[in-house]
Amino acid sequence: MQTTNINETNPLPPGQPSPATDNLSQDGKARPSFFERYAYGVKAFLIGILVIFLLIPTAMIMGLISEREQRQYEAKGEVSGKWGDAQTITGPVLVIPYYSKPGVTSIAVFLPDKLAVNGELLPEIRRRGIYEVAVYSSHLQISGAFSGLDLNGLNVDPATVLLKDAYLAVGINDMRGITNQAGVSWNGQNFYFNPGIPATNLFENGMQVKVPLTMSDSGIVAGNFAVNLDLKGSGQLFFSPVGKTTTINLNSNWKSPSFDGAFLPNTHNVHAKGFTASWQVSNLNRNFPQSWVGANANLHSADFGVKLFLPVDTYQQSTRAVKYAILIIGLTFLVFYFIELLQHTSVHPLQYILVGAALCVFYTLLIALAEQLNFSIAYLIAAILTIFLVAVYTASVLRSNRMAIAVGGVLSLLYGFIYVIIRSEDQALLMGSLGLFIILAIVMYFSRRIKWGEL
Repeated sequence: MQTTNINETNPLPPGQPSPATDNLSQDGKARPSFFERYAYGVKAFLIGILVIFLLIPTAMIMGLISEREQRQYEAKGEVSGKWGDAQTITGPVLVIPYYSKPGVTSIAVFLPDKLAVNGELLPEIRRRGIYEVAVYSSHLQISGAFSGLDLNGLNVDPATVLLKDAYLAVGINDMRGITNQAGVSWNGQNFYFNPGIPATNLFENGMQVKVPLTMSDSGIVAGNFAVNLDLKGSGQLFFSPVGKTTTINLNSNWKSPSFDGAFLPNTHNVHAKGFTASWQVSNLNRNFPQSWVGANANLHSADFGVKLFLPVDTYQQSTRAVKYAILIIGLTFLVFYFIELLQHTSVHPLQYILVGAALCVFYTLLIALAEQLNFSIAYLIAAILTIFLVAVYTASVLRSNRMAIAVGGVLSLLYGFIYVIIRSEDQALLMGSLGLFIILAIVMYFSRRIKWGEL
């Protein structure tokens, strides 16, 4: 049978390479494809995409933290609702009704010249499920004095004053916290308080009692008062500095107080058995007068006191840890990528995803354990479990115990670095910046060993 030469029947133009030799280099070997020539670059791009992809579960973990934190607030609200909310004590103040117009009643409000509060705060921890709530009982001795009340300074005609309806009022945030039959000693006479304030624009909640006043040529004669008040609350105890001179002295067995509000204590001592604190505030330090008529003078603008600070805020620290997830994941993937280039081995993208998933599970472990244990212990356990899992998996994938130990060591340093940043709030920026600089220097050093031109 006669055969036909294809090249003879279909000759190629001069200089045109043959299809059979189109993919051959000058030395006769097969020419590598684009993906073969730039595989290291394509792999780096793919790893970057995987890092971004793994930010999705970290965002979901942030949502989980917010949900658990909201449940904590709800648990605190349930306990506070049955025990007593955060309390602010305002007063006592003296309220004197008068006729501003025929048939129209208004009030004149007078603040005491001296106000002194000596109190003992007895905190305790209540639990709702796994959540802790700081509540307290308090014993307060409130005393002070009103001097002569000048009606002329308020343009009030003494003839229009209703002295028999004058009353002493004390503002209290949550009346459910009162545990004794509160009374007042007024110029040596004892009277018991009644709930509610007739002048609703003065306090939202509180108690009042009518007290006897007398009129003299120089004005209304008031007097001294002393109130014993047993009050329960939660979270914080604040006071309004309504005295021309206000002095507050508190002592407690709570070891981690947080002094807050418009004024810090003049003196305080936090020791192993609790704390003592003293405030002294003048009327010149606040922005409302000693007396006025009509509307409220915003007595709460200068409130101050103490918060029962719980030293461990699990969710706040967990949130800060999750914010560094991209650093942990990115650097771990970078270590695997350098191992691939330096050891001439290959790690499948699916294996990168599995390692990234293990790094994300660290945060769910941390949140779950921190709700039951001390945050530091929870962080240590979650880190050890995650490092062990990734190291064992690395040994299996790379078939090298040496590489597994190296990866485990890098992760140990990273988790230790993040923990130090979390615990050092004031120096977090400085330590984080120095740490990132050192990490960048290490990456640059090892990248020098890679012969990029031969890849």
